[in-house]
Amino acid sequence: MIVILQQDVPKLGNVGDIVKVRDGFGRNFLVPRGLAVIADERNVRRLEHQKRMAAAKAAKELAKAQVLADQLVANAVTIRRQAGEDGKLFGAVTNRDVAEAFSADGFEIDRRSIQLEEPIKTLGKFNIPVKLDRGIQATIKVYVVST
Repeated sequence: MIVILQQDVPKLGNVGDIVKVRDGFGRNFLVPRGLAVIADERNVRRLEHQKRMAAAKAAKELAKAQVLADQLVANAVTIRRQAGEDGKLFGAVTNRDVAEAFSADGFEIDRRSIQLEEPIKTLGKFNIPVKLDRGIQATIKVYVVST
């Protein structure tokens, strides 16, 4: 019996895989539990259509993330903080502060996607990597200046 998996099945396959299983396993276990459907012509066409739709959606999201990455690289943000005479900040600039500064400029970035290794505690220019959707990565410029 040939089936199309609807969910990941350990030691058998992942969602969307077309696999050959024994008749009893497919008829008595996979199909009743909704883990698979029988791979007839109609179901195979539906699977191909779903794969095409998912690929189109992924391409659209990838293009959107690339446009956002290009916009982020082109723009820089300035964060003002109080600092001592030696250039050390009173407090620190975190990824949340960077996300808020970019949102003030009209860019919505999730603070968890900002890959700041440790909080910024000095004045200066910093290049910070940001991981966006679909594996797109951009490097943003952040200037920390004294008030």
